[in-house]
Amino acid sequence: MKVLITGGAGFIGSHLADRLLADGHEVRALDDLDAQVHPQGGRPEYLDPDVELQTGDVRDRAAVRRALEGVDAVVHFAAAVGVGQSMYEIERYTSINALGAAVVLEEVLERRDGIRKLLVASSMSIYGEGQYRNPRTGESGLAPWLRAEEQLAAREWEVLGDDGMPLEPEPTSETKPLRPTSIYAINKRDHEEMFLAVGAAYGVPAVALRFFNVYGERQSLSNPYTGAAAIFSSRLLNGRAPLVFEDGNQTRDFIDVRDIAHCCALALTGDGADGRTINVGTGVPTSIVAVAETIARGLGKEIEPEVVGQYRAGDIRHCYADPALAQQLLGFRAEIPFEAGVQDLLEWLEGREAEDSVDAAREALVARGLAR
Repeated sequence: MKVLITGGAGFIGSHLADRLLADGHEVRALDDLDAQVHPQGGRPEYLDPDVELQTGDVRDRAAVRRALEGVDAVVHFAAAVGVGQSMYEIERYTSINALGAAVVLEEVLERRDGIRKLLVASSMSIYGEGQYRNPRTGESGLAPWLRAEEQLAAREWEVLGDDGMPLEPEPTSETKPLRPTSIYAINKRDHEEMFLAVGAAYGVPAVALRFFNVYGERQSLSNPYTGAAAIFSSRLLNGRAPLVFEDGNQTRDFIDVRDIAHCCALALTGDGADGRTINVGTGVPTSIVAVAETIARGLGKEIEPEVVGQYRAGDIRHCYADPALAQQLLGFRAEIPFEAGVQDLLEWLEGREAEDSVDAAREALVARGLAR
């Protein structure tokens, strides 16, 4: 099978390319090599030489048309990524993400008889808050709204029930109502709905995968809007304390990029998830402050995270995956524990330099009233 990966020179795309090449497939990547993600410019050194790289923007119809020639399947990863930045670069994010997806889909339809599968990357961010239960009543499957401004201003961090008492997080299933709280999250919701709707209408099998918090080697260390593990690593490599919002006890589901690539390969080559949206996570919650402390220890840095006590507009408290559907439909289960995955990340980090732009990014949020 010949697979086109849009955004294929990036962090997740390059790992999927490795997996597909190892499985005997051909891979073409279409990537605009954006400077925020690829500050060195040019073809990344980590991209396998067997990947055919075409440079171009997914909004460029001619570039997309060229990239689609002769391919059997399309993986759409190309996107402007970053929750905070999306809230003040609204037009750019929506243009790249929504219009880019539209161009890809229209060009796919021109050759739909030859396309066997569409795969699109969605995100856990579209859930908003994760799923909760009330420990006093036993009621589960709760989908609370964002915490009230007054509550956050009082530095009361946990999600509260109707009785004013804290709720307990539970695994978030695909059936939870979607409540995206950023432009990026809205864009990713649009991505999955566009691909699934078009795929169903035209008879092209499509799968949307909701990635939880992906980490691993090749993450851009100089991009202040990338994942927490890379941002914390960048700070520590520069001898600075990782900045942690709220009290640091908020939790996320951290999944190794190699597990992500494995799940994508299963969805591409099998038909069990066709027409469906699937969580891709570990099902294990990890606190943000624990991530910072784990990376600091691994790097041999005696630097404690700086818990700033501020909060960001739209931030959620807890969200981790219910991975049951991925196992049921694809036979997928995440195999790499967080501690082992972080150790591999730290080995990759040895000797690397990273430009720390976190303070500037934080100041941009504060200046716009998005962090307070």
